[in-house]
Amino acid sequence: MPTPPNALSLGDTAPDYSLPGVDGRTVRLADVSGPNGAVVMFICNHCPYVKAVVDRIVSDMAALRELGIGAVAISSNDAQAYPEDGFEPMKAFAKQHGFGFPYLHDESQAVARAYGAVCTPDFFGFDSRQRLVYRGRLDASGRQAAAPGMKRELFEAMKAVAAGGAAPSEQLASIGCSIKWRAG
Repeated sequence: MPTPPNALSLGDTAPDYSLPGVDGRTVRLADVSGPNGAVVMFICNHCPYVKAVVDRIVSDMAALRELGIGAVAISSNDAQAYPEDGFEPMKAFAKQHGFGFPYLHDESQAVARAYGAVCTPDFFGFDSRQRLVYRGRLDASGRQAAAPGMKRELFEAMKAVAAGGAAPSEQLASIGCSIKWRAG
């Protein structure tokens, strides 16, 4: 049975990593952190929850980049059991959706475990000192199209952090497909 991850708590320091990206580079946390923080998100290619929000993720991460917040997406799913989440399909998925941030492959699943990621998508927002300030969802849409005027929860939280404020104390957990852990 796969071992469940340990979850980061608000205030914890972001675990570092060194993972291969779809662009051929090896990327560490410092490479993606902006002067005001970073968003680390766990996604995959096949999850209907990710597919429903991927274009909003891309636009929100571009807007956060303008505010000094960096971003990275990490796929940790078992690619042997879920070939659509393999490294080559990741390259096509990132290109298809115009990712303006690195998309990394966590083949060993060690990074997902270190962060305590449980689903796709799963979002972790860090401040400029790499302390966890937001652990929640992108927004309330789930697998649906965003309703007009829907609150951009992750974006608004990280916008406040970029401006020197705090993320809201009320943070709702992300909902999605479970991380596909390797057996053994």
